[in-house]
Amino acid sequence: MLIVLAVVLGGLSLYLNQDSFRKGNIHLSHRSRPARLVAGRKRGGRDDNPEINPIVFFCDRKVRLTALKVIPVSDIETNKYPHPIWNLVSDSNSVPIKEFIYGLPIPGMRSAVKGTLPDPLQPGEKYRLLIETPSEKAEHDFEPVRRTP
Repeated sequence: MLIVLAVVLGGLSLYLNQDSFRKGNIHLSHRSRPARLVAGRKRGGRDDNPEINPIVFFCDRKVRLTALKVIPVSDIETNKYPHPIWNLVSDSNSVPIKEFIYGLPIPGMRSAVKGTLPDPLQPGEKYRLLIETPSEKAEHDFEPVRRTP
């Protein structure tokens, strides 16, 4: 009788906690940070667009990225094959991350096209961030905010 009760309670516990075992969607967000809080913003001797604050992206949990793209939404709407302005890939296991800054290197990832640098973001233009992990994909739209004096 005790064994049956333990099996029933174990089954009920698994049923009630099934969401804990399931992988959910990756939730992305972003925030503009003042430049003084983000050190080392130069990429290969080139400065970012000084009209906007650097953008920090956040994931709801640590993820191993296999691909990352940032594409202007206007290109997505008008072109069948939109051109990414930032495109990174991972040949092997990338380091699990929870946040990253637009344009800065991500450990374990490299530019998809050798020798290219990310294009500067323009204030007021909408962009779409697309990320891939070995098992999931996610996207997030954002718009850079003009730097306030």
